[in-house]
Amino acid sequence: MHILDAEECIQCPEDQYPSKEKDRCLPKIVTYLAYEETLGMILASAALCFSILTTFVLGVFVMHRDTPIVKANNRSLSYILLTSLSLCFLSSLLFIGRPTPANCVLRQTTFAIVFTVAIASILAKTITVVVAFRATKPGSKLRRWLRPAVSYFLIFTCTLIQMCLCGIWLGTYPPFLEMDIYSEVSSIVIQCNEGSLVTFYCVLGYMGFLALVSFTLAFLARNLPDTFNEAKYLTFSMLVFCSVWISFLPAYQSTKGKVMVAMEIFSILVSSAGILTCIFAPKCYVILLCSDRNTLKIMKNKANP
Repeated sequence: MHILDAEECIQCPEDQYPSKEKDRCLPKIVTYLAYEETLGMILASAALCFSILTTFVLGVFVMHRDTPIVKANNRSLSYILLTSLSLCFLSSLLFIGRPTPANCVLRQTTFAIVFTVAIASILAKTITVVVAFRATKPGSKLRRWLRPAVSYFLIFTCTLIQMCLCGIWLGTYPPFLEMDIYSEVSSIVIQCNEGSLVTFYCVLGYMGFLALVSFTLAFLARNLPDTFNEAKYLTFSMLVFCSVWISFLPAYQSTKGKVMVAMEIFSILVSSAGILTCIFAPKCYVILLCSDRNTLKIMKNKANP
């Protein structure tokens, strides 16, 4: 605290800051990304709306589960993907509100695991598409790879690896609650420190690796016959996902406080919405608005022009 005409200046405590006149110390305001503020409200509303939309799409797929377009695109994997996408949207809500020690541990691990399930489901879908078109010959040995158990095992294995990475993260240097008193002059930012950044980037890198494998396989299969082939949609969805998270990393490094949290929420919402739109929007269009095209006869005619 600085007193006018005083011979000595006294430094304000860490939880206070000097006034503009430098004649007294004022208490710092505790701040975090709250639901009550405009940004928090917008992000929370977007997460809830997208989650409800995803649940609606899942309901459409369940109601029309016996139609050709749903059956041809592996309905069981579609159910898993839609459920995990809905959870991805909801996981962003863990980043809003006053952080707590438990919240800091839960939000990153929950986000990582549900996103891994989603990407692993896309990878299983992509492999199914590729194998299906290469197993058309009678007696092909590749047909055994089309069994649902193989896809479930792939999703389980990919998720288990991510869970092990999260376990190592929590067992060595887990995220923790911290008070940032230096980033903003007049505020104390309550935030979650990620703990081990190396493990954090390993978790993100593993998801990126699965997305890159899915993108590569889907891109190579993009020119297969289009009727039962969703490789193009899978390619676009993974392109959106990779683009968002590649852009996220430098932005995450260059921001602090509430802006950094908002950036991660935004990346979660945009990447999830990209997957939902690219993969399921064309199918919902046919199911709901062009039901006359959702017949086996029409699809066979398209397959054999």
